[in-house]
Parts: sequence; structure tokens; C-alpha cells
Amino acid sequence: MNWIDNLIGFISPKWGAVRQAWRMQMDELRNYDAAGFGRVNNNWRAYNQSADMTDRYSRDQIRARARDLERNSDFMGALLSAYERNIIGGGYTVQPKTGTPALDDELIRLWNLWCKKQNCDVTGTQSFMELMRMAIIRKKIDGGILFLKRYTSDGLLPFKLQVLEVDELDITAIKPRTEGGKVVNGIEYDRYNKPVGYFIKQYSVDGFAETEPYYVDAKDVMFLFSKRRPSQLREMPDFTQTITRIRDANEFMTAVSVKERIEACFSVFIKRAAPPPSGFGRSGGVDESGNPAYLGKTVSPGMIQYLNPGDEVTAFNPTGQGADATNHIKTHERLIGSGQGISYEAMSRDMSLSNYSSARQGLIEDELTFRKDIELLIELMDEIYETFVISCILSGRVTVPDFWGNKDAYLSHKWIRAPKQWIDPLKESNANRIAMQTGQKTFAQICAENGRDWKATLEEMAEIKDFGEGLGLDMDSIVFGIKETAALAADDKEVDTGGEKDSKTGSE
Repeated sequence: MNWIDNLIGFISPKWGAVRQAWRMQMDELRNYDAAGFGRVNNNWRAYNQSADMTDRYSRDQIRARARDLERNSDFMGALLSAYERNIIGGGYTVQPKTGTPALDDELIRLWNLWCKKQNCDVTGTQSFMELMRMAIIRKKIDGGILFLKRYTSDGLLPFKLQVLEVDELDITAIKPRTEGGKVVNGIEYDRYNKPVGYFIKQYSVDGFAETEPYYVDAKDVMFLFSKRRPSQLREMPDFTQTITRIRDANEFMTAVSVKERIEACFSVFIKRAAPPPSGFGRSGGVDESGNPAYLGKTVSPGMIQYLNPGDEVTAFNPTGQGADATNHIKTHERLIGSGQGISYEAMSRDMSLSNYSSARQGLIEDELTFRKDIELLIELMDEIYETFVISCILSGRVTVPDFWGNKDAYLSHKWIRAPKQWIDPLKESNANRIAMQTGQKTFAQICAENGRDWKATLEEMAEIKDFGEGLGLDMDSIVFGIKETAALAADDKEVDTGGEKDSKTGSE
């Protein structure tokens, strides 16, 4: 109702009621049911605002609740573990692509040294991959994480990383440092909403924030977060949509656990015909009515409790929780997983209802979900690696005379992700072989899927072949399997039959 409806209702309640009835009827006749305010949508009120206006008043509270679940919820732990396993897994290795093998080898050697905790982290406590694992977790819980480039005099190179939580952005800062800039939520932006600098809180020795923040140029800050709307300026926790579901599952399991523990207790209650004599050995004292008080209101195994005269024991026994807990929790885990775009199996690690085909399809779909976070992580690692190479040049660790004139070529590189273990290696190997023979995949693609560089793989195979032939071995059959045509034909026949049946379900 608007102010006109209120005014009419005040002057004439009858006409106000008629007007409201007609309005409700017209709402039901609108073109879109989702826009109506009839009986079904009567309490659904939503407003259009910019992403920053929508987020800023809820961001801190959602982050605090997500952190609480991170500390106390096994469901949240399972969800975080699924992302960490599938995004980071066994880690990433870098393959420089400068075109000069000797330079590539030297950059790999220096990179492996720099990735150690004493060289890459200003605190000297985390290696590079540990920092990346923490980045994924903090992005999911806090919404984002800040990496600052720090140039120090200790370590392998004069370049290290400082990791900050998003809480350390000083939202009280309002005065921009550049002309025409604007400061919103601790970040200074230009007229195009591009970050120019970050206001970081300063802390004293005792941990209290000091008055004046310090300012860091945007070129020295890497802010990892997901931007979902053009008007979004700051992060929002990735688990925003599912933390209420996770908390519901926790509360349900707590209630079921308490109920089952109470039902497992054997207790005896003794009812007296008269109050016990004074000093009978009761340590509970008396209640406000003068009757002997009970020692407690909990039930423990083997407990023997005296009752006051007139008291009766009545048990309240809700039914259903214990019997339905399994199905209820499975439903919650499916909803939690689907809300984050991953399968029930990836979150719960329960494979009892899966066969090879369904598990393989789930892995494919899950990989598409993890891919967007992998892309963001690789962008972050790209900038770190490029800064690392420039630091190698500036510090004299690597000498490249024409580096600044051909910088893009010397910064060229590729990230190799550690491979996953497949469910059925034989089927995967046969599928890869058929894909190569039919031109659906190249050797380079298969090597990339297995976390290897195809050139390095061929060089290694050639080296093994030459060494084996020097020992008089038939390396064609050992390395390349050229003489195993009969086995390959048998494998082809097995693949053409449509696959084996699952031993438990009988499905393919």
C-alpha cells in the first residue's frame, strides 16, 4: 500500500478495503507471476540496488558466520577440503617458454628455490604452494585475500609476498590520494572504478589498530576475489548461499546426537512417599518452595535420582530423528554441494551409490565448477611469476641483455597442474589411445591432462630409448609398445563391447 491507499483508508475504511481488494486482483492479473504481490508473493519484497550497496551492510556479518562454521562445522570442513583438493591438488609447476633452454632451466632452478618459505613469504612461515592453498580457503570463507608485493633485502631475491586478510582494509578512510579519485570501503578508485590504491590498517605491538592507515599503490597489490556484478567493488564470501544450510545441518546433527546419547543412558528414579529427613545426604539443598532440590537436570549413565513427593517422571520422546538422520543429512549435503556447483560425492566422499560412469560424469561436471577458481588462481600466479622474473633480472641473478626490448617473450610461461589419479586407468588409457588414433586429441593435449609438458616427455622418452638400446634392449616394445599389436586389438574389442558392468549395481 502506498500513501494514497493509506489516506483513502483513513478517510473511508470501506473504500480503502475495496481499493485494496481491486489492487490484489490486478496484481494476480499481471503479465509476470514473479512480479505480482498476490497471496503467494505477498511477503516477498525485494529492491534493486547497486552491488556495493547490497553487499556492504551484510559483508562483515556473513564473513563472521562463515568463519564460525569453518572453525566448528565438519560439513564446512568437507566442502573446503573438496575445493582445496580439486583446485590445488598436488600443486602447480611452471614451465618457462623463453625459447632458450639454458635460460629456462635456470629460471626453473631459481623459482624452485624462491618458492621455499624463507624466500617467498615475508613472515618466513609458508611456502608458495601453502600460500596458494590458503588463498583458495580464504576466498571461499572471507570472499577474498590480498597479496602485497614487498621488496626486501633478505632472501634469495629482493621480492617477497605479504598476505593480508580483507579485514585489514581500512573502511574509515575517506580522503583520496589522487586527484579525481574516490575512496569506497578502504579502496581508492578512479572515474572508471579501477583500483588506484589500498588503505591498509596499521597495528601496534599489542594488536590494536592505529589511527592512520598506510597507503599501497594498486600496482603492488593483488586482490583475489570473484566479481559477479559490474557494480561490485569488494568481495563477498563464496559460501554466502550455503552457510544457512550448513548451519541447519549442524543443528540437526547436534539435536540427534543429544537425543541418542540420552536414550543410551540407563537411569533409575526413586519416588518417596515423604520428604527425606534433614541431612539425609542430599547435597542439592532446597528449592524456593522448601522442598529438597534435585542435583541436576541432566541424565547420565547409571544415574539414581530421588524424586520429591508428588513428582512424576514424564519422558518427552520425539520420534523420527534417529531413523531419518541419514536421509536428511544426505539431502542437506546434496543441497549444499549443488549450491556450490559440486556433486554430492565430491563433498561427502560417499561413493556407495556410484558406478564408473556416474562417477566419471560427476568428475567432469565438478571440474567445470573448479575451473573458474583455477583460472583466477593462475592469473594470480602469472603476476607473481612475472614479478619474480623481473626481480631476477634486476638483482643480477639472470643476465639477459635484450630483456626490456623483448620482455613479453622472456616472461612467457605455462603452468602444469599435477595430474589426478583416474578411477579406471585401463579405460582412460584406452580412451586416450583411441582419441589419438582418430585425431580427436593430440599427444600434447594428453600430456597436459596428465600434468606433463609434451616436449619434456618426448625428450625423456628419447633419452630412455637411446640408453636402453645401448644396453641391447628392444626399446620399441618396451617404451612405445609397437610389437604389442595383438594386445591392442584385444583392447579395442573389449572397448567396443560397451564396457564392463558394475559388480554391485549391474549397470554399465
